[in-house]
Amino acid sequence: MPHPRVPDPDDDTPLPAPQPVFHVEQALLGALLLDPHRLGDITGITADSFSTAAHAALFTAVSTLPAPDPAEHVKNTHWLDQVLATAGEQVRGLTASYLHTLIQVCPWPRHAPAYARMIEAEHARRRLRAAAEHLLTTVHDTALPHPVDTVLAEADTLATVVDDIAARFPPRAGVLPRTPAPPPASTHPDEALAEEQALLATAAACAADMESVRWLVPEDFTVPLHAGLWQCLTALARRQEPVDPVTVLWEAQQRGLLDHTTTPAQVLRLLAQPQVSLGPWAERTLQRSLLATAAHTGRHIQAYAADPATTPFQLVVGARRSLADLRAIRTRWHHATTAVETRQPHRKPAARAGPPTTTAARAPHIPR
Repeated sequence: MPHPRVPDPDDDTPLPAPQPVFHVEQALLGALLLDPHRLGDITGITADSFSTAAHAALFTAVSTLPAPDPAEHVKNTHWLDQVLATAGEQVRGLTASYLHTLIQVCPWPRHAPAYARMIEAEHARRRLRAAAEHLLTTVHDTALPHPVDTVLAEADTLATVVDDIAARFPPRAGVLPRTPAPPPASTHPDEALAEEQALLATAAACAADMESVRWLVPEDFTVPLHAGLWQCLTALARRQEPVDPVTVLWEAQQRGLLDHTTTPAQVLRLLAQPQVSLGPWAERTLQRSLLATAAHTGRHIQAYAADPATTPFQLVVGARRSLADLRAIRTRWHHATTAVETRQPHRKPAARAGPPTTTAARAPHIPR
């Protein structure tokens, strides 16, 4: 894991104020420099656990060099000189005075295990944040040939990081993170709206095929109107009532979907241009919903990890809850994609429908 920039004596650029973990790392290193035998009491951290390259190099030197004889160590600085030389091979700017500063700022060397635990907790936060950011980067990569598979693989990596943290910081009952969830994405591409309109129109013309896409739910749609119309369609199909644009319009009125921003004529136009096959449009809607859920999961976990008040125990609980939402839609995606070959042949809608297209450009845009 990359470390922050090491201070350079020749660089006048101001650095941000050190975070609390920086002082904890100084205390631990000071304890180990003063009493090297305390290294045996330290568990759960490595050089990568430190927030700066200088501290990581010093910990590596302390961990790899043979411990000095305690009686000799109090008489001279030979071992400290070896530590400085070894660490200096990895980073610039380390001086003997800084090593003495580390020793002086250590309150109690016997508290070294507690300092190590704090460093481990902060490292867990950085690991989780990095994994969440990697997931978000993958979600937004439009060049991926198989976006769902790649995103789910990154989600598995993120889940592994959470499990690793949980092994060292087992979650406690009732310990929930206080960090508020980030708002969902408020922008919806025109392509998404057009594809959902094509899906709704095709479902109204091929109601018998809706049984094959039961894995699609209203929450998968990008706007409330489309979600409400899908509820209307599924309700009519479940009750085995006639399904067409007019019956859907009536159901929409009964459910309070019509208001000053959505008129009956707009709903009828939206349902007026079905495509040939229902399944592909449903899958595309579910795929977009899965990727949006993955993005929200990444942002949520990222927010938890960015909040210094969130403990490792809370990180585990919050991250697992966020990943559960992604796991649920992942299960529906699995049902959708494994059922493709067993679907029943689709009924063709009215003759006015054209063949499936890559985008539903002909579908009218419904003002939101």
